Amino acid sequence: MAVVVGVVAGGLLLSGCGALDLPLAAVRVDASGAPQAVLRPCGDDLIQGLSLTGAPADTDSDRNFSGWRVPGKRHGADAEFPLFTPPSAWRARAAGQQRLVANYTYELAFGKAEFNYEYTGHVTFRAADLAALKPGQVWADGKVMSLGEFEKLAEDSC
Repeated sequence: MAVVVGVVAGGLLLSGCGALDLPLAAVRVDASGAPQAVLRPCGDDLIQGLSLTGAPADTDSDRNFSGWRVPGKRHGADAEFPLFTPPSAWRARAAGQQRLVANYTYELAFGKAEFNYEYTGHVTFRAADLAALKPGQVWADGKVMSLGEFEKLAEDSC
């Protein structure tokens, strides 16, 4: 969370305007119940700050206790992958526990790599949010919705 927040804050200070917060990330569970990430950046935008950060809900620390971070910038593309196993080509750096922890709050995030950071895509969730999902549902934009609803929401947001 701290990496994305820091990059966004720096962009805001330099640009004088705020990055749009768009619903371009979601989480779901596959048929076996394993958590999955769903990313829908706008087109082929250059993105940065790809990360999954997790920390105890009651901590003020910027430390990532459970997740990963992808260094540098990359061209965006729709992606779906196991939550704790981003594509190997991304060269993600793992941090802490590589599993959902019940009392942690997680954020899956990325941002458009522009001088003003134009937009961020993120979803904040807890293990309980994923446990409540039924087949075909995702957690995005702070609520449960169908995968189709999320796809339309993400497309309309770009």
